[in-house]
Amino acid sequence: MNGIELVLIAFVMFVAAYKLYGGFISRRLDVNNNKETPAHTMSDGVDYCPAKAPVLLGHHFASIAGAGPIVGPVIAAGFGWIPVYLWVVFGSIFIGGVHDYASIVASVRHQSKSIGFIIQQYIGVSGKKLFLVFAWATLILVIAVFTIIVADTFTHIPSAGTSSILFMILAVFFGIAIYRLKVPLWIATVVGVVLLFLSIPAGNLFPIQLDASTWQLLLLAYIFVASVTPVWILLQPRDYLNSFFLYALMIGGLAGVIFAAPTINIPAFNSFSLDKVGYLFPALFVTVACGAISGFHSIVGSGTTAKQLNKETDGKIVGYGGMLIEGMLAVLSLIAVASMVNKEFIDILTTKGPVPAFSLGVARFIHAIPVFNFSVESAQTFTALAVSAFALTSLDTATRLARFMFQEYFEDKEKENKSVFVTNRYVSTAITVAFGAALTFSGQTMSIWPVFGSANQLLAALALLALTVWVANLKKGFLFVLIPMLFMFAVTLTALGMLIYTNFIATNYTLSIISVLLFTLAIMLGIKAYTVLTNGKELIKETI
Repeated sequence: MNGIELVLIAFVMFVAAYKLYGGFISRRLDVNNNKETPAHTMSDGVDYCPAKAPVLLGHHFASIAGAGPIVGPVIAAGFGWIPVYLWVVFGSIFIGGVHDYASIVASVRHQSKSIGFIIQQYIGVSGKKLFLVFAWATLILVIAVFTIIVADTFTHIPSAGTSSILFMILAVFFGIAIYRLKVPLWIATVVGVVLLFLSIPAGNLFPIQLDASTWQLLLLAYIFVASVTPVWILLQPRDYLNSFFLYALMIGGLAGVIFAAPTINIPAFNSFSLDKVGYLFPALFVTVACGAISGFHSIVGSGTTAKQLNKETDGKIVGYGGMLIEGMLAVLSLIAVASMVNKEFIDILTTKGPVPAFSLGVARFIHAIPVFNFSVESAQTFTALAVSAFALTSLDTATRLARFMFQEYFEDKEKENKSVFVTNRYVSTAITVAFGAALTFSGQTMSIWPVFGSANQLLAALALLALTVWVANLKKGFLFVLIPMLFMFAVTLTALGMLIYTNFIATNYTLSIISVLLFTLAIMLGIKAYTVLTNGKELIKETI
């Protein structure tokens, strides 16, 4: 087996799945363009803002990708390449794609509100409150984890910090050009992409040297600003332009696989257990998150993406298509490290981490393309910069989404008491960033990651639970969401249970308590949803 075969098999399966299974989901959800989407009917120029499908796909893909489909498969490759490959391919098609696509459609049908609002409609206000607390807590973990990752990257690669600042300035001008000066999208894109790639050598010429703590403070200030500004002026155009960065990385890497024809050198199956990772079940399905399914995607889909969906049928390419593209990135990540000699892979992973291992593997593929004539070192720098750019994207998107969760939680109280001011976007963002900062500077560093991974995947299970109840109320067959939901609950509750035990034994009581709270919230919400479904036994019989 070599890398070319793995790429071609995954590509053919994803294309077929988009046409066949994506079409099946569209029919089950009755996707059509009969009504205007909330991006038009509720347009406010801040959060609700219609975007063309290519722009929205770029924003959505950049937001959901981050470093997840790179870090997860690389770490999990220690189990062997076959378990990771199978989970990425089949997980993306039958679980992640369903989760992402249905989340967007469900949100659009409910004024582009979050999954929490959908839970309120079908499970009750208390169910919504539980979900919003869980989602907000998970996003605080995301903010802390990615603030640490991005700050460390900028500290060790100062040019990446400069390039990222230039990205942001470019995005503002791009947004003004498209939405205020009405420059045609293709012209703005060509100019924007050229300037985007020129910012890389500019970063090398003028690297910004700061320590990690300073970068963390600057990043926290940045995400506050990014969360409260209109999406059209920064978030949407920045993510759209950055998506070309990732597209270039993927195209270069996958084309490089064809030229390099790498042999798969790590074992097909290595072990049922890995140090610091855990047992194959549930660790594989929690570690390989974004490359197969991620609860963060449902928050993005129902948080920012649904508010920008121009027409309902765009949801298929943005939601289902975006997940399959991310699955392809996860396949590339796996092949990048699987092509290394096993000892080299383990040495790089344990001493430098998953991103350098991925960067070196992909750099070797790009180096093999004759027309590019890139050195391994240059290609490795480009790859590392691309990963850091998308980690930053996940960071500011998570902050805006956490603000949405916080505002929704207090919406009812605001209606009862006009003096409640926490729904103000500046106040809710400040509170969110303050909690993220507290966890960032708590000294837990990357020991937060296992809890984040489990919470993120449990969030996916809760989103699938809400979607199951919604589809059941549509009087449609809902096994296509029910089965993934049951599987993800089994995986994530088991993982959280293990984390509670291991953190308690290690006297890491902070993370142990967080794990207990997340576990309890999920169980309580699951019981409420089960009650709703069992009270509608006739509905279940009719729709299964």
